Amino acid sequence: MTQPITLSIYIARQFTGAVIGMLLSLSGLVALFDFIELLRRSILKPDATFAVVSEIAALRLPYIAMQVLPFAILLGGMLCFWRLTRSSELVVARAAGVSAWEFLTAPTLCALALGIFATTVVSPLSSVMFGRAEAMDNSYLRTGGGPLALNGGQLWLRQSDHSLAPQGVAIFHAHGVELHGKRLTALQVSVFRLDGRDRLLSRIEAGQATLGAGAWQLQDARVIQPEHMPEPPATISLPTDLTVARVEESFASPDTLSFWGLPDFIALLDRSGFSSIRHRLHFQALLALPLLCATMALVGAGFSLRPARRGGVAQMIGSGVATGFALFLMSKIAEEFGQTGALPVALAAWVPAVSGLMLALALLLHTEDG
Repeated sequence: MTQPITLSIYIARQFTGAVIGMLLSLSGLVALFDFIELLRRSILKPDATFAVVSEIAALRLPYIAMQVLPFAILLGGMLCFWRLTRSSELVVARAAGVSAWEFLTAPTLCALALGIFATTVVSPLSSVMFGRAEAMDNSYLRTGGGPLALNGGQLWLRQSDHSLAPQGVAIFHAHGVELHGKRLTALQVSVFRLDGRDRLLSRIEAGQATLGAGAWQLQDARVIQPEHMPEPPATISLPTDLTVARVEESFASPDTLSFWGLPDFIALLDRSGFSSIRHRLHFQALLALPLLCATMALVGAGFSLRPARRGGVAQMIGSGVATGFALFLMSKIAEEFGQTGALPVALAAWVPAVSGLMLALALLLHTEDG
């Protein structure tokens, strides 16, 4: 019993070292190209100094590491198992009666632990730093007016209206939406107030609206009710659980939101009428990351456990890289289908990990003869 435990600890240490080394190498390489691209974009921006560009690139490092982690585990695992096979250490272990399933348990658990750590610890840190990098990018390197500008300055949202009957809702439509620090202003605002059965109770037309602390302030607002004359213009306050930050985040990338805060934010988006597909897909992808990491470790083992005397190192590396690229391509295709609603969100997020796991098990069953 002592020998398999000692061997497992040894293989786990070799595997973890190879993965961390590969993660640092890949993250540094991708970050270098990202830094060069930021420098190119900053040429015509006098405010984007070298220090600013360096800060943006540094803030994006955890995000880059999260993206390359599965590939680092694949390539690091292939390197680790190839070296152990080439030095005949795994051959001796098999001759001693240790099967491939036994000595693969420890590195698979290490990969699973790395995925859990990345999801629960690195991801929240990455979201904060990536959000700061995106804000600096918008301020120094882009000419647009932020995420709301991509929506043409229009805003549609749905929120609970507690001043009406139970389960009443208010639907907002506004033009000319602009952000001024912690205040959001909009022009030509229409508010449709519905009861729990979606029957129109009243309509509010306002010349301007301001989203403040816990309420919408509607200026020059006229209340129009069925079979009634419009009321004189007045200032109306409508309570809301939305904030300026929440409205901004709804248009921003889901990568800027913490893993722990995503469930509550998704529920808020659903209540407010915003589409939450991107955020639900991102949340499910983070949940699937540990399984994907364990899958990549098994895929790497499946391609690198063949005896060294058979040769084919270049073929092994090429096959592993091609498989990793195929899984990446599959994940992107599934993500596109998930965002359009053609696939359920959970299925789109978990398909790459599950399909890769099936491939890895098939490779190991083919390789392991006992």
